[in-house]
Amino acid sequence: MTDKSMEKLRSLLKSYQERTAKTQVAVKPVHDEGERRRRACGDCLQKLVRPALQSFVTELESAGHDASIQDHTDSVDAYPSVALSVAPRAPGATALASVLTFRYDPRRGIAVQRDVKVSAARDRVVTATTDRIGTIGVEAVTVEWVETKTLSFIEAVLKAN
Repeated sequence: MTDKSMEKLRSLLKSYQERTAKTQVAVKPVHDEGERRRRACGDCLQKLVRPALQSFVTELESAGHDASIQDHTDSVDAYPSVALSVAPRAPGATALASVLTFRYDPRRGIAVQRDVKVSAARDRVVTATTDRIGTIGVEAVTVEWVETKTLSFIEAVLKAN
């Protein structure tokens, strides 16, 4: 870049900085009620749901199954969610990963969906079936509720495989 272009760029940047400094006042960002609820749900998923799912992951892995958690609670451009992925291990067979998702639903609170995949070794046509297994208000979420939904999901996965 030539000296003349560099000087022009610096001039533009300086004038922009001065102009924006004048227009910026100590304005606190205003969040609407929907954004407040979305953040509250993200906190609930992070503080209640994720730790409960983590204990299931530990137990599943110690039993020889593949399990993991996908955490999307910090995402600004999407609704917060936490998902448990489970792929049961069976001798001589490879199971597909089934997923249990706890996600924010702006109209209902927290919705729980499960996607149970059937093992290809069971000589059945593998189809994806996603169903909603519960919805609850964010304030009503408890560890016991999360455990109930997760146990129901794991039971369905183990039966299908």
